[in-house]
Amino acid sequence: MAEEKGQQINDLIFKELIKRGYSLEGNTRIWNIADSKLWYLTPDQSQAYLDLENSEDYTDAVGEDDGQKLIEERAAEIIEWAKEEPINVVDLGCGDGKKALGLIKAFNKKLKVKYCPIDISSYMVKKAIENFSKESIAEIVEFQYNISDFENLENVVHLLNMGEYKKNLFLLLGSTLGNFEINELLYEIRSSMKGTDMLVIDTAVADEKIEERAKSQAENKAVDNFLIKMPLQLGLKKEDLEYNTRFKNYRMEFYYTIKNDKTVKFNEKKVVFHKGDQIIVAVAYKYDNSDLMSYLNLYFNSVQVALSEDKSKIVALCKK
Repeated sequence: MAEEKGQQINDLIFKELIKRGYSLEGNTRIWNIADSKLWYLTPDQSQAYLDLENSEDYTDAVGEDDGQKLIEERAAEIIEWAKEEPINVVDLGCGDGKKALGLIKAFNKKLKVKYCPIDISSYMVKKAIENFSKESIAEIVEFQYNISDFENLENVVHLLNMGEYKKNLFLLLGSTLGNFEINELLYEIRSSMKGTDMLVIDTAVADEKIEERAKSQAENKAVDNFLIKMPLQLGLKKEDLEYNTRFKNYRMEFYYTIKNDKTVKFNEKKVVFHKGDQIIVAVAYKYDNSDLMSYLNLYFNSVQVALSEDKSKIVALCKK
């Protein structure tokens, strides 16, 4: 059995692999390290994600253009909700901030805005701040909680709600919802909201083409280039891996199949991969309209939705 030496192994990814171990599906060993917190551990990973978002294949597959159009079309409703009061825009999982930037531009300077990007990746926060700094449409908040997961939202809101900025507009854009366990995420956000706040969600939904769309991602080189950085940081090589996708259990699964027996060692521990093992590196939950509405209505008293023309994307305006 071949043994890999000298590969740069990421401590966090390796520890997660060891902690989770593997499960069996028939005779196939499944290693599941699908956790969005592991996607952006390095600047290289973060930039690969931004390259993915801007690729034509990705846009065609997930309908991002329709989603962004739907978001910006909600600007008038958000302006009406704000009632000309200054608002904090809390961009959850901000990425490079361009989706939020498009929405705030659509406000057409009718609202006074303070922009607060939140992301687990310092690289992403930096990009979002850079993009907003080029525009004179919002005050930008830079503090310790920019680089954070969503568990610190209450701390963020407490610090933002000072002075004239009393209302909060939370943004969960770019299908970020599908990267998390939906109940935990919606609970965290709702708990951080006041009665006057609003949450805007933009996400893909499961339609009749969802399986076809999932399969198409197997041909997307930009997705592969982004996700392969996780198994490479386990000490594997590109020639050891075969990328594939599937739709299963209400979610898209992105995984790599091990082509050769491999052993990797790190900090006096080792993992033995067998030929045919699968490593799931990402999942994206896709709910149909009915299921999604059930979740949203469970956590919010007021939910207004708009569906894209091809019925693959939805934008929801949610109030506590």
